[in-house]
Amino acid sequence: MRLFVALDIPETVRHQLHGLMESLRKVCPGARWVRPEGIHVTLKFIGHVDGAKCGAIRRALERVHSERRVEMRFYGLGFFPNGTRPRVAWCGVEGTPNLAELAAEIDQAVARLGFEREKRAYTPHLTLARIDAEKVRRGEIEKLVDAAVEFAGASFGSASENEFHLYESVTKSSGAEYKKLQSFAFVKRPA
Repeated sequence: MRLFVALDIPETVRHQLHGLMESLRKVCPGARWVRPEGIHVTLKFIGHVDGAKCGAIRRALERVHSERRVEMRFYGLGFFPNGTRPRVAWCGVEGTPNLAELAAEIDQAVARLGFEREKRAYTPHLTLARIDAEKVRRGEIEKLVDAAVEFAGASFGSASENEFHLYESVTKSSGAEYKKLQSFAFVKRPA
């Protein structure tokens, strides 16, 4: 099984991003656009896991907590690693300080089980598309980067979350599909 931990986003935000992605798909049809129902805020990519370890992962995640809900604002459009050589198109996520703390606590909890710790600083974002420079025409990529300027300051909504989810990523010919395995309330006393 291929597992990750994430926060869901509200349907209103998902709807806004769907509209954005549909307009950008016309500009860059060669990119692999994420299905709107699959958009989420990743907290930890665990990777391939033997099914026997799933119970230990669930128990570790049950102990993760925060004193308050995570507040997030979704805005803008950008690229990893940059607009010159974009590989991922993303929507930005600005969160309360406990968003990064939550990601770090989850990372630490699964590291105790032998999973690799994150090497990079946590950068919350919503992946909208993946761009393979060998498969997407350069002209399309340039048009996409140019179109992104219009959305650099756009707001797509906000969220207030008090639970995260363990997902399984199932690779299919039509793309990855995500199956929610379990939800975890990280605020033990709702704030």
